[in-house]
Amino acid sequence: MARPHHHITTGILLLLSLQLTLSYVQNDEELKASYWNNNAREAVRNAVNRKLNVNKAKNLIMFLGDGMGVTTVTAMRILKGQMEGMSGEECNLTMDTFPYLALSKTYNVDQQMPDSAGTATAYLCGVKANYGTLGVTAATPRGNCSATFGNEVESILHRAKKSGKSVGIVSTARVQHASPAGAYAHSADRGWYCDSDLTPEAVQHGCRDIAYQMVHNTEINVILGGGRRYMFNSTLLDPEDSSKGLRQDGLNLVAQWLENKKNAKYVWNKSQFDAVNPENTDFLMGLFDAGDLDYELVRNTSMDPSLTEMTEKAIRILSKNPNGYFLFVEGGRIDHGHHGGRAKRALTEGVQFDRAIGRAGELTNEMDTLTVVTADHSHVFAFGGYANRGNPVLGVSRSSAEDGKSFTNALYGNGPGYKVPRPDVNESISSDNDYHQPSAVPLGSETHGSEDVAIFAKGPMAHLFTGVQEQNYIAHAMAYAACLEPYENCAVDPDTSTDQAASVPSSHLLLLVALLSTLLSLLSL
Repeated sequence: MARPHHHITTGILLLLSLQLTLSYVQNDEELKASYWNNNAREAVRNAVNRKLNVNKAKNLIMFLGDGMGVTTVTAMRILKGQMEGMSGEECNLTMDTFPYLALSKTYNVDQQMPDSAGTATAYLCGVKANYGTLGVTAATPRGNCSATFGNEVESILHRAKKSGKSVGIVSTARVQHASPAGAYAHSADRGWYCDSDLTPEAVQHGCRDIAYQMVHNTEINVILGGGRRYMFNSTLLDPEDSSKGLRQDGLNLVAQWLENKKNAKYVWNKSQFDAVNPENTDFLMGLFDAGDLDYELVRNTSMDPSLTEMTEKAIRILSKNPNGYFLFVEGGRIDHGHHGGRAKRALTEGVQFDRAIGRAGELTNEMDTLTVVTADHSHVFAFGGYANRGNPVLGVSRSSAEDGKSFTNALYGNGPGYKVPRPDVNESISSDNDYHQPSAVPLGSETHGSEDVAIFAKGPMAHLFTGVQEQNYIAHAMAYAACLEPYENCAVDPDTSTDQAASVPSSHLLLLVALLSTLLSLLSL
């Protein structure tokens, strides 16, 4: 038989628990079953009434959150809501509103845990590749220049340009970095940013560095990001930090890019960028840092444009082409924040990335623009613990660990945050801009994860993005939607009508024809 004081203690605990729960309820309606039932009923109604958009995609936009695993997406969502004064959990990212969702298997041909080069070759070129290689098949081992030739694969950006579309790349990292380089380069090593990075074997066999290929392989209309140091030789000092260029071949690649182009501009700071009028600009290269751009958390807003601003400028320039465009936009420093074990930097980069997605949606038409949001890989980033609704995403658990110390809800499986003995922590400490979230294994740089990542899609043929797919499927589905090589004869509706007939999947039509044929056969008996 239970003791009387046990019932009293239990009652007090239940009351305290209820008070904690109620204190974080966003509104009183959430206490009613009708609130959740009505929300779900509306979601079901929207799903039932959703019509397939089988138009041909005039425009293609790919947003790549580098290192943006599913856990990162969840934490980004809560942080965005908390930055807007909500508890956070009920918030929606722009990508959350996309109607179609799939999972992407991210492994490289030779490695379980992928990198940004092999994955870029998959989602941009449609072919899985080896870890650290760009724009070549897995027949090219990393670092083997001679194995590059004959094993090159073309990106969807290159194919879009061949079809008459304008093309662009935007990144918060170096524009020669692995993710954007997958759109234009063929390299046995992602680290060959500049000619000074080439190995003797690469020089001997005539391989070119990635910066050189960016200028010479495909005519790219818009290039925005960082990476000035790889474009100039050592006789030229950087205008911002006076560092020397790294090229040893004496080339000025910016000058080469500007040659023989009309209405072309090069800018390196925000005031020059803001002065660019998209109406009279057909080519724009903006390199705003010698290396990667600064984190959004510490960005000098008077010197560097945001990812959202760069995305808008790119769309306004590219959209003048009546044949449409392909645009690749990378939130490149989500990845870098995680590698450094600094979740705050990674997540604030992610929130800015989502704002760029939202602005792109305001500037485009879902009837003719396919927008795909995905990640190349995840990180060993975890988010959990015991926390009440509305707990700061970078805060601490409400209970202590078995060692009697507090712990953060955001953690890493490995990385620079490893400390023994484990220090105590509070929200003031864990929310610092430079705080390293704790990790289980000591490493100088936190590693990528190996699990699947999400693909969000909206627009023409977005319904192709369902199920669990190999990562190289992404390039093929996008090419099919726009009737690019090798899908020039794709079965999409060339006009932009939205009648019911256009929304019927071809597989359903084939089934209907088969049923009618069977019925006619039976009637003839």
